[in-house]
Amino acid sequence: MGAFQLSKITINSSIRKYEVYFNVSLIHSLKKILIPDDMLIVDRRVFSHLNEDVQNVITSHNHKFIDATENQKSYLALSPIIEELIENRFRKANRLIAIGGGITQDITAFIASIMYRGVEWLFFPTTLLAQADSCIGGKTSINIGKYKNQLGNFYPPQKIFIIPEVLKSLPELDFKSGMGEMLHFYLVSSRTDFDFYLNNYERAFTDDVILLAFIKRNLEIKKDFIEQDEFDRSVRQLLNYGHSFGHALESLSDYTIPHGIAVSYGMDMANFISMKLGFIKPAERLKVRDQLEMIWTGTTIKNISVEKYEMALSRDKKNIGNTYQLILTKGIGNMIKYGIKPNLQFSAWLNEYFETQLVTK
Repeated sequence: MGAFQLSKITINSSIRKYEVYFNVSLIHSLKKILIPDDMLIVDRRVFSHLNEDVQNVITSHNHKFIDATENQKSYLALSPIIEELIENRFRKANRLIAIGGGITQDITAFIASIMYRGVEWLFFPTTLLAQADSCIGGKTSINIGKYKNQLGNFYPPQKIFIIPEVLKSLPELDFKSGMGEMLHFYLVSSRTDFDFYLNNYERAFTDDVILLAFIKRNLEIKKDFIEQDEFDRSVRQLLNYGHSFGHALESLSDYTIPHGIAVSYGMDMANFISMKLGFIKPAERLKVRDQLEMIWTGTTIKNISVEKYEMALSRDKKNIGNTYQLILTKGIGNMIKYGIKPNLQFSAWLNEYFETQLVTK
């Protein structure tokens, strides 16, 4: 791909082998890969932040603007998009090109997976969360009715293009969300990776070279889990560290708390419960919390009671029967799957956390 390609990672999937390219220019990448019958699915808000030359490349091809919202990421909302594609003579041999964040990814991947029993799609992620995490792994999720992410499958893109320049317009809160999601990978991986994170966290906000190193290393960590357990049946489940606790907070905030920040709170809660169970010492938990606080600073949790929280936790799709299926820690790089049935002791620990540890206003 010429001088503008920096490097690539290859993901070995049983569905298809696919590649992640690290490029320096969005416009050069688009001009290189676009062919006449491609259909671009573009987040309308992202498009408004692109420079005029890139906008012209997009609008000179077949394109569909979407509002990347949870309402749009629903089974009913996708039907008109699919009908429009069929009416505009989009065929099995054509490709979908997604430009946007995680919601745009979910919408495009789900449509690509079910149209004509599968069409090709490519992805240009435009959020840090999508570049560093969701772009690989193949998961697609959409909402049905009031239930979030209950429909989906595994359908990775043929190619992914990581372009840091598109992150420059990202709000600080969304950037921190991406850094929070990456921290959970670094903690699952090893103390060496965690030390790299600690030593370079602040530089990642201003230095594109450091940021690219963060993203690439994060994808390498996730690639290792994917290639061991593509369909999330064993070791890949350890990547849910912080997520069961975080998803409950996220849902109770009506998704006003960005995902990676909710996961940062979730990791602290997982560490707190791990400490109570004797898996880690208080000093180790506090060392990690110091970094987590840098991510969630400026965010507060409002009007969430322990009772409502436990109810949300009980609805986690990973639970088995009435047992919480949690990922806890015995130390950095040593996560474990641990089942806990609702009981008075667990409720007391959650209550203590909410009263003494959670930043609320």
